[in-house]
Amino acid sequence: MGIKSELGQKIKTMRLNRNLTQAELAEKIDVSQRTLSGIEIGENFVTADTLDKIVVALDTNFEELFATNHYKEVPILKKELEQIIVKLSDNRLKLEILYNVGKSLLKE
Repeated sequence: MGIKSELGQKIKTMRLNRNLTQAELAEKIDVSQRTLSGIEIGENFVTADTLDKIVVALDTNFEELFATNHYKEVPILKKELEQIIVKLSDNRLKLEILYNVGKSLLKE
């Protein structure tokens, strides 16, 4: 699931937890219901202005909105990363991209 889908799902969940319809939230954040629907299903990405309005309308903060609760343990991450490397071993370009991302993370 990509960032648009994850953020959209989080917005939808928070909206439903606050007993708001799409129409009600759309009105509060000054977008069409169709636009909000697109955001919630991960079809559209929010602008910074709309994101600010969503935080206010849902009476939340950015930390809660972007919080993830699906962290994996280090051994699981290592194993899955190894599996990704094996799967990419025949694709030089993708393997090189992964290598460069890893190298850039080591520079931090």
